[in-house]
Amino acid sequence: MRKLIVFAVVVAFIFGAVGFASADDSKMLKAGEKKAWSKACSAIPAERQLDVAQFKKLYDDVMAGKDKAYLIDTRTHPEFYAFHIPYTDHIHSGHMYTFPKKIKDKNAKIVIWCRTYKRQCYVGEKLVEYGYTNVWLYNEGIVGWIKAGHLVCNQFAGLFKVTEYHKFFMEQDKETGKPLYRIREFHPY
Repeated sequence: MRKLIVFAVVVAFIFGAVGFASADDSKMLKAGEKKAWSKACSAIPAERQLDVAQFKKLYDDVMAGKDKAYLIDTRTHPEFYAFHIPYTDHIHSGHMYTFPKKIKDKNAKIVIWCRTYKRQCYVGEKLVEYGYTNVWLYNEGIVGWIKAGHLVCNQFAGLFKVTEYHKFFMEQDKETGKPLYRIREFHPY
C-alpha cells in the first residue's frame, strides 16, 4: 500500500510538472517584453530620437567635420558585415558592456541604431545607466536608411544601393509563414 501511495504522488508530481511546463506563457512574456522595451526607449528623450532625415543631416555633418559624434550600428556581426552605413562604427548590442572601454568621455555624443528600432532602445537605456549623458537613437535603423535610398557598403562590394531590401529579406514561405531570407547570427539550420 505504501508503494502505491508513493507511486501516486510521483505520478501526480510528473503530471503537474508537465502541466506547468506546457503552459503557454507567450502572451504574458510578449507583454513583459513590450513593457521593458517601452521603458528602455523612454530612457532617451524624444528630442534625441531621430528619423531618417534628421539622422542623414547629422551623418553628413559628422562626415564633413561640422559635428562630432560616434555613429554606432548595434546589429549583429553578420548583419553589419553584409552591409552597413559607410564610415560608421559597430558595437554588437550583445557587447554593449564594451562601450566604456571604447568611449571614455561620458559627454560624447553617441548615436545608435539597429535594423529597425528594437535593439537600440535596450542599448541606449544601458548607456544612460552607465552614465553617458548625450545618447541619441536613430529610430528607423538600416531599413529606414535603405528605404530612403541612401548608400550602404561592405568590405567586398564597396559602396552600393540596396533596391529591394524589404521584399528580399521579409519574403515569407507560403506554407510555414517564416521568412525565407534572414541575416541572423544564429541560423535555424
